[in-house]
Amino acid sequence: MNDRSAFPTIILAAFLSGLLDLVAAIIVYSMLLNKTNALMIMQSVASGVFGKSAYSGGIKMAVIGLLLHFVISLIFTLLYFFVYPRISFLRQERVLSGFIYGIFIWLVMNFIVLPIAFSGLFPSHLPSILIGIIIIIVAVGMPVSIITHYYYTRKLLR
Repeated sequence: MNDRSAFPTIILAAFLSGLLDLVAAIIVYSMLLNKTNALMIMQSVASGVFGKSAYSGGIKMAVIGLLLHFVISLIFTLLYFFVYPRISFLRQERVLSGFIYGIFIWLVMNFIVLPIAFSGLFPSHLPSILIGIIIIIVAVGMPVSIITHYYYTRKLLR
């Protein structure tokens, strides 16, 4: 990752996975399940930092939530980019590793980040758990794995 050309690829992977995750969440939770709306989804991200006041913060809190969402996506992308050249399994099994990385991200978010941000919140409803895991695998784990693999494969061919 010392190569300067990694930066645009990392940003692309983080942006794409963050965007896919957000679009999937809006489609599933807002349009299909009718549980919330796009504004509240982003406000809920901001509420991890600002508490319940984020829900009355209007568009400003939604924008802050959006920025936080992409920062989280960037962190997970950077982590994968960092470990990819060090773990041969990731290089050999890009689809399976994307699947596993999606599960890892879901576990970190749901058993570490969200319980800290929302004092003790743990996933408990199996259908919601499965929906969340599938979204993260498809929207985040797979794109980050595939883009990272593509970057390192092209780098070796040069």
